[in-house]
Amino acid sequence: MDEMRAVGAFIGLAIGDALGAPLEGLPPGPIAVTEMSGGGIHNTLPGQYTDDTLQASALAQTLVGCGKFDPDDFARRLVLVYRANPQFFGPTSRAVLDLIEGGVRPSAAARTVHEARGGSRSNGSVMRGVPVGIFYPPDAVREVSLAASAVTHFDPVAGEASAFVNRMVSGMCRGEGAAIAFRQALAACQNAELRGLLEDYRAYPLEPSLDAVLCTHCAVRVFMDAVSFREAVVTAVNLGGDADTVGAIVGGLAGARFGCRAIPASWLSALQDREDLLDLARRLTLASGP
Repeated sequence: MDEMRAVGAFIGLAIGDALGAPLEGLPPGPIAVTEMSGGGIHNTLPGQYTDDTLQASALAQTLVGCGKFDPDDFARRLVLVYRANPQFFGPTSRAVLDLIEGGVRPSAAARTVHEARGGSRSNGSVMRGVPVGIFYPPDAVREVSLAASAVTHFDPVAGEASAFVNRMVSGMCRGEGAAIAFRQALAACQNAELRGLLEDYRAYPLEPSLDAVLCTHCAVRVFMDAVSFREAVVTAVNLGGDADTVGAIVGGLAGARFGCRAIPASWLSALQDREDLLDLARRLTLASGP
């Protein structure tokens, strides 16, 4: 385990989320955003993060507190952060967490919402999954990723997309280069659509979409083509669309590759709850497996 990479992965997720938050839902702008700013559909403050980081933090706290992934503990923590910050949560997660808060088991709640909405392959479970990659070694990542995704997203494709990102994070936090981590994640992927997009990722356009598969392709392509943490995250958030989520996924991947020292100091100093997030990242790292 490389502590700098592991801490970088978690903090990188929060950085990408916060940098992208004011750009969420917008088309690409004429001038790239390169520093923390405020505004947007949620009227965030500079450095303020959204539910990507809130959900990732809940997942990290479950892993640290339970010493493993526990779906009931994770669901409980998700309900708490949802009630404190409902404005940030997407429709799938909102509907599921409303049912869970009412006493429905997570698996039943996720299935009910999936059937009622005609699907659940949105990217909400992909954006929060990086702690699984930090905590678990590569051979355990896929199973846990699917289980963590299924708490809110019944569609297994969302879980496969999360597993792909998390496998890359796990490998890089444990010393793999980006190219090797990518190939290993591709070999482990069991969804033909996702694997087809990523096998030749440059052949398909960047779509910063709410769809789990398209969002994952977009994030992985941006990450693989970047040569620095800064380039990766700036490129990701300035695509517009679901900018905070693409930014969070790319930030997690880039942090795992380049380490926390590669995060620009001006971004880190502006990050909301910086010291609390760093403390959680270190505790997650210390609790993680080899």
